[in-house]
Amino acid sequence: MNSICILRLSAIGDVTHVIPVVLSLQEQLPGVSITWVIGKVEAKLIGDLPGVEFIIFDKKAGRQGYADLRKQMKGRQFDALLHMQVAFRANLAAALIPAKIKVGYDKARSKDLHSLFINRRIKPAPQQHVRDCLASFLEPLELRPAPPAWHIPLSEDDHKFAHQRLAADRQNLVISPCASHILRNWPADRYAQLADHAIEAHGMKVILVGSPAPFEAAYCAAIEGAMKHKAHNICGKDTLKQLTALMTHADLIVAPDTGPAHIGSAVGTDVLGLFAASNPNRSGPYQSLAWCVNKYPEALQQFTGKTVAEARWGAKAEFEGAMELIAVSDAVAMLDKWHQAQRS
Repeated sequence: MNSICILRLSAIGDVTHVIPVVLSLQEQLPGVSITWVIGKVEAKLIGDLPGVEFIIFDKKAGRQGYADLRKQMKGRQFDALLHMQVAFRANLAAALIPAKIKVGYDKARSKDLHSLFINRRIKPAPQQHVRDCLASFLEPLELRPAPPAWHIPLSEDDHKFAHQRLAADRQNLVISPCASHILRNWPADRYAQLADHAIEAHGMKVILVGSPAPFEAAYCAAIEGAMKHKAHNICGKDTLKQLTALMTHADLIVAPDTGPAHIGSAVGTDVLGLFAASNPNRSGPYQSLAWCVNKYPEALQQFTGKTVAEARWGAKAEFEGAMELIAVSDAVAMLDKWHQAQRS
């Protein structure tokens, strides 16, 4: 194995789970040439990962995106392609990547004609976390699955940005309230109550973060407006790298099922996850599953009539009212439990 191509375009959380695969490839196959076909936004987070050639695939470019990829693949031949995304758009991209071996998902996790674009499969593994699933893509190459280890390059300026916004004399709580799907979002007034409790009971500084999208800016503003105490709202005012640095130096992150939760877990900061619309055991912050408030079983039962054991693994409970099953008292109790653990 001299050259390997990785195809994983999105999303932020899933892309962070591919980092251990890259690091493990570099450790198991010293000198291997790695090319990663990745999405435009995701490249802003990890596009400077050492020893990796990144090729940007702009999904918004339509046919031109495929034409550009075809042009960049002309004359190439990889020993293996790790085809880590089953969406039809990604399957079409995989067809343009010349490789002797094309590793993809097992039949149960394949969709959108994924099976037509691969010639080897990972092993079936029911009830597996997404990170462990992606780590297993090395096994069909007769390599060990990737261990949970991460590295996201950051500059001195990124760290400086973080230190200028974090308190040096107390614990810092970063709240990243918005997921890509609004039905995974916890109500703004409940975030406000949790933030006030963090300030009143534990003297924490609260920082609100989010993308520049109008919805996220409005959400963070709603949380800030509902609080009795002052929060530091930097929603839309940081880059992905600056956010990563902020989370690296923070003490705790609060987030639903969203990319920043996985960034926080990747940099080793505890994440208090808020889960009801999705299963944390499949897509929660990998290193902080013990700190997740998990109302997914209740949501699944209430809105689908199924238990976790009866439902398809990965089934969502994205229904109006699902996230409201998480009471403020649930999040407060988990925050208090986390704080007590820091003191013991």
